[in-house]
Amino acid sequence: KLRGEVSCGMLCSGGELGHPELDEIDGILELQENAPVGMDAMAYLGLADTVLDCKAYANRPDCLSVVGVAREAAAAMDVPFRMPEIAVKEEGAGRVEDHVSVTVEAPDLCPRYMARVFTDIHIEPSPLWMQKCLRSAGMRPINNLVDITNYVMLELGQPLHAFDLSQIRGNRIVVRRAGEGASIRTLDGKDRALEPEMLVIADGEGPVALAGVMGGENSEIEPTTRAVMLESAKFMPASVRATSRALGLRTEASARYEKGIDIVGVERALNRAA
Repeated sequence: KLRGEVSCGMLCSGGELGHPELDEIDGILELQENAPVGMDAMAYLGLADTVLDCKAYANRPDCLSVVGVAREAAAAMDVPFRMPEIAVKEEGAGRVEDHVSVTVEAPDLCPRYMARVFTDIHIEPSPLWMQKCLRSAGMRPINNLVDITNYVMLELGQPLHAFDLSQIRGNRIVVRRAGEGASIRTLDGKDRALEPEMLVIADGEGPVALAGVMGGENSEIEPTTRAVMLESAKFMPASVRATSRALGLRTEASARYEKGIDIVGVERALNRAA
């Protein structure tokens, strides 16, 4: 019975299905074509599980990831620990440099910056299992590309950022200080005036991201995106912390960068996402 009436079929909202993680879904939740008829919805959506809520102190940034918690648990309980297997299959002609150049002008604030380029991309919803993992961690699924970057960040602790390659002006990326009079409209739709010492990711004309904090609206992934540059980098904690605090902008990425990330993990996460 639903509202006192017997119903053998009903279109239900996320809230009516009785799970808080489904409340944010706008409109009717569309299931995949192979969804088994009659199966419990919570089990099918992967929401009938247990979520561990762990608190990581400032001196343990490694525990801001599933791998970090698993490594700690394995050591504490003397059980085997296994890293995710990473095997990248590179296809197509050319190199990253054929699509975009990368220059680091502030190595004191960014000791390592890596990028990969992907072409023939199709933006669509990510698989339900990935959406489920993100929702369980309190993150909203967006699309397959952005969801992959968030999934790898949660898994390995390394923030990633994807740029629409067609929006990178001058086909160049420069990691530098913002300089005088710089500004950027971030992904949350707000225009932000930047201080000269803030570290930014710029293209040939101006900032396209706040390093370690948030990307810019002028290079975000759109449904029409077909080529992507994926960034993985080590930004110094003090720089990210100062930018985040000055702008009142705290994100999942800045929370990890400002505590410090493993410089060796930069390449690992980039390859994992690939």
